[in-house]
Amino acid sequence: MVRVEFLGPIQKEPLELEITNLSELAKILQDDKEMQKWLENSAVAVNDTLVSSRDFTLKDGDKVSLLPPVCGG
Repeated sequence: MVRVEFLGPIQKEPLELEITNLSELAKILQDDKEMQKWLENSAVAVNDTLVSSRDFTLKDGDKVSLLPPVCGG
């Protein structure tokens, strides 16, 4: 299982999913209307390391975090 966490203003409970890469996660989240706007602009971290490829391989026990852009001073 891979744990998916949504940080900052994304108001969504964590998910536990059987997925093998970030492309699979993107497909699942695209079906959620609330998530569609966040997917385009959010950074993604796997086990607290930023990744940019949707082909990134996930393994059992990994933690994926979606990090939306935030405004601040």
